[in-house]
Amino acid sequence: MKGKKLIFWTAALVLFGGCSTVPEKKESRDVLSAEVKEAIALFKSEDPTIQSFFDNAYGYAVLPRVTKGAFWIGGAYGRGEVFERGRKIGYTSLSQATIGFSFGGEFFREIIFFREKQDLDRFRTGEFTFSAQATATAVTVGAAAKADYKDGMAVFIMADRGLMVDASIGGQKFKFIEADLR
Repeated sequence: MKGKKLIFWTAALVLFGGCSTVPEKKESRDVLSAEVKEAIALFKSEDPTIQSFFDNAYGYAVLPRVTKGAFWIGGAYGRGEVFERGRKIGYTSLSQATIGFSFGGEFFREIIFFREKQDLDRFRTGEFTFSAQATATAVTVGAAAKADYKDGMAVFIMADRGLMVDASIGGQKFKFIEADLR
């Protein structure tokens, strides 16, 4: 079992070691902000009932493009923006590592809603981990109307493109960096 863990974490480091949470250049930050706005519009277009989460959540994190790939050992990476009461407060990055029967690649979008201030504060600690695959709701018309918070969070995923066969185990790890909003 130690050998599998070593392979798992080595793959995660190789795949995501050089990725930064905050885009380096202003132009890149502007592009990310535009992608976040587009992702929010796509989620609302696909399922208008998700608006209630935007209206009632204390905060949310939007990852407009998460890239995932696997051949037995897999990984995913994406970055996005975090909002408190509708105002951008920072940036987040997602790293995911998996092991198991998993082949292919895909892109997806993810939004995490935080019900209360303490839920967002837990996320803001900078090193937050959970298994989104077990708790995420795939966005389809009316899906948000049936979804609810679990441990103060509601997670929605929208597949973009790709083909993936995935029966793996793993988890998502998030980093949060406060935005310099001067």
